[in-house]
Amino acid sequence: MFSLKYIYSKLIKKIQIPAVINSKIDKTSRIGSCSQISKCDIGKYSYVGNFTNMNFTKVGNYCSIADRCIIGGGAHPIDWISTSPIFHEGRNILKTNMSDKNYDPYDDTFIGNDVWIGAGAYIKSGVTIGDGAVIGMGAVVTKSVGAYEIWGGNPAKLIKKRFSDDVIERILESQWWSLSFDDLSTVSPWVNDVEKFLVEVNKLIKTK
Repeated sequence: MFSLKYIYSKLIKKIQIPAVINSKIDKTSRIGSCSQISKCDIGKYSYVGNFTNMNFTKVGNYCSIADRCIIGGGAHPIDWISTSPIFHEGRNILKTNMSDKNYDPYDDTFIGNDVWIGAGAYIKSGVTIGDGAVIGMGAVVTKSVGAYEIWGGNPAKLIKKRFSDDVIERILESQWWSLSFDDLSTVSPWVNDVEKFLVEVNKLIKTK
């Protein structure tokens, strides 16, 4: 019985297709069920989980974005007399515009390469998440995150760096996420050995 329920739930997810609007998604990347992707650019071999909402966001290569995240949500004018969207131009859920004042609720959000964003994370529009960063599940990110930093909490704060500054600098210089699939496959046996991986990537780059 458990197996039948599991299979049924999987089928339902497949039926609930994502909504992708005015976005560029690399053919190697995947968007989960019921996710809404609007005006985004997603690089190669990245995935977005189920029920995630992402707007005006550029995502690099090899990123892992979990379920139920909100990335690049709209803002409201907090220095006006009212924060309601009816007081500026543009479409809104109330279908009413009392004023044609210009206000852009979306800032571009940038997510680097090889970034892992845990389930239920909220990332404010206009934020930059550096290459190799990790965002813990349920984190509320209101500030930009540096490369290979691990952030968590509400509001999210730096917990630690994944590697030493020297190693981070060398990884960033390698730009391994820009390698072709075939080239990356030749060095993938050392993916769990950072030092060896970097040595082999540098050898590969020098032969090009």
